[in-house]
Amino acid sequence: PLAGPVVAAAVVLDPGNPVAGLADSKKLTPRQREALLPEILAKARAVALAAAGPREIERINILQASLRAMATAVEGLGFAPAHVLVDGNRGIPIKLPQTPLVKGDSRCACIAAASVVAKVYRDRVMGRMEERFPGYGFGRHKGYPTRDHLAALERYGPCRIHRRTFRGVPAVVGA
Repeated sequence: PLAGPVVAAAVVLDPGNPVAGLADSKKLTPRQREALLPEILAKARAVALAAAGPREIERINILQASLRAMATAVEGLGFAPAHVLVDGNRGIPIKLPQTPLVKGDSRCACIAAASVVAKVYRDRVMGRMEERFPGYGFGRHKGYPTRDHLAALERYGPCRIHRRTFRGVPAVVGA
């Protein structure tokens, strides 16, 4: 996305109480994700969220901001898990046993649940940004570089939640 935070979630599921319909959040519709969220929250042993805003993303880059947000989410669980499964090909900056899983959100229920929680939260944040920054259409495109978003950037310039160092933002505004 060209705007908004990066959001990470950590979810500890109860193996004896599975969440039906879990999948990679990118393969679910917004309605399916919203429907899964209360079930995840009700059945999970623990859930924590963390985010990094646009200025932090610009300062340390999107990868480092994502890894830090993941680590902060794990630390927010309130206990140290015996082992952490991480979506992606890198570990996160915590001193706990961990295993990175490429495409983890389609291979592991707890990572899929975390992806749903993070995506729903981020989409809700971007919906609220629609009210704070009218004209950009954040409620529709959630900060992704759609034709409408790029046109709004060209018309109004970047607002406070745009990631100004991201390819696309400077090109549109002539920076």
